[in-house]
Amino acid sequence: MSRRIVRRAGIGGWIAAAVVAVLAVLPWWVDASALRLVVEGICLLVLAQTWNLLAGYSGLVSVGQQAYVGLGGYALVTLADWGGVDPFLCVPLCGLIAALVSVPVSRIAFRFQGSYFAIGTWVIAEVFRLLVANTSALGGGSGQSLISMRAYPKALRESMTYWVALALLVLALASIYLVLRSRYGLGLTAMRDSEVAAASHGIDVARTKLAVYVAAALGAGMAGALYFTMNLRISPDAAFGVNWSAAIIFIVVIGGIGTLEGPIVGTLLFLALRESLAERGAWYMILLGLIAVMTMLACPRGLWTWIAERLDIRVFPVQRRVARANRAD
Repeated sequence: MSRRIVRRAGIGGWIAAAVVAVLAVLPWWVDASALRLVVEGICLLVLAQTWNLLAGYSGLVSVGQQAYVGLGGYALVTLADWGGVDPFLCVPLCGLIAALVSVPVSRIAFRFQGSYFAIGTWVIAEVFRLLVANTSALGGGSGQSLISMRAYPKALRESMTYWVALALLVLALASIYLVLRSRYGLGLTAMRDSEVAAASHGIDVARTKLAVYVAAALGAGMAGALYFTMNLRISPDAAFGVNWSAAIIFIVVIGGIGTLEGPIVGTLLFLALRESLAERGAWYMILLGLIAVMTMLACPRGLWTWIAERLDIRVFPVQRRVARANRAD
């Protein structure tokens, strides 16, 4: 790797640090509605980044990540309202619960291959939704409110939720970046390209698939718990709805699958489109679909990839490329 690429990685780190510093003081100068929108955007971005790790880098295309979003949300209600655990402390605990559940679930999901895996993950999510909807202790189909959050004043609750969200985002991005820069990241991309070839080079494909699936469930569980900490109410349709997968797939595919920058671009674009088109009713989904189709036709690998290739910009370079060092360096 040339020193030019190393410098780019350093520049990306400084840019990320500056953005985090600005975001850290956001609760002091924006209103509550804007803060809620940012928290929702962070939840979507964490989900998109973990799905990108699962599908974009590992080749495991899932449309059932809402199973772990819902598990994280309902684990939050159970631990906070029934167990008396602080709701903000519940966020990482809910992620761990979702990760633990994903281990036995993976034994079922991994029996399917290709498109059948995608369909199977959606069916698993629907099973979770039906189980929760038919459990009266969890509020049944109508859901329930997060009562434990009433102990916090409104301003403190919103600020704490935001800072926990920001911490989760930094942790997720840093962890994924370090993984992709490691030998394990090379194993993921090798497995995506060909499981047979990856196994022939000594990669434990089964263990690698399990690890990345559990990691994606961990991120989805924490994002789900965080979202419903902000929303204060949960229901089976809201927690386990396929809209979660539709949103994160749109974000990753439009932004640029297989890149760290792509989901960031996709999340910003998705929120901008939603906020500007939401008042158009049913036309909102139609326009969103048309924009997605046109973008994929013009930029099959996503907007960020199109920009990066033409301007030679890589904020978070994770690919290993043979590059000639410039003598001026």
